Formats: sequence, structure tokens, C-alpha cells
Amino acid sequence: MRFMIATLLATAGFFSPISAFADSADVEATIKSVSTEKMSLVLDDGKTYSVPAEFNFEGLEAGVKVIVFYTEVDGRRVVDDLEVVQ
Repeated sequence: MRFMIATLLATAGFFSPISAFADSADVEATIKSVSTEKMSLVLDDGKTYSVPAEFNFEGLEAGVKVIVFYTEVDGRRVVDDLEVVQ
């Protein structure tokens, strides 16, 4: 019984980090538009990136170059982190 539980825990531990980062990605682009009402950013790659409710839009406007770290959730790109490129 202990062997079976240890095997299950080892398998779960092996696969959980892989699935957590499976859809994570980043993109470096310029902001095309910012929508505080829709809680989203559109980049010059033509894609829309949703942001969480507590997201700070300060200093973000069209023309600012950024690196966006995002995860795809149900076909939507959700911003995990964002850095302004100087």
C-alpha cells in the first residue's frame, strides 16, 4: 500500500509543474490601445490581452513598448506580469 501511495505522489509531483507552465508565454511588443473598461490591452501584434481586476494601468498608453508574460485560459490571453521596456 505504501508503495502505491508513494508512486501516485511521485507521479503527481512530476506532472504538476509541467501542466502549470504548459501555456505560459511572453511577448515583446508595443501597446496599440488600452481599455480600462474592458480590462484589456491590445498590442501591435493584433492580439488582445486580458488583465486581472487589480491590474495597475499607470504609465501604460499607446506607443509604450512592453514585455507581457501571459497564460492562455479558455482561448484568452491573461496577463500574469508586464514590464515596460526602456
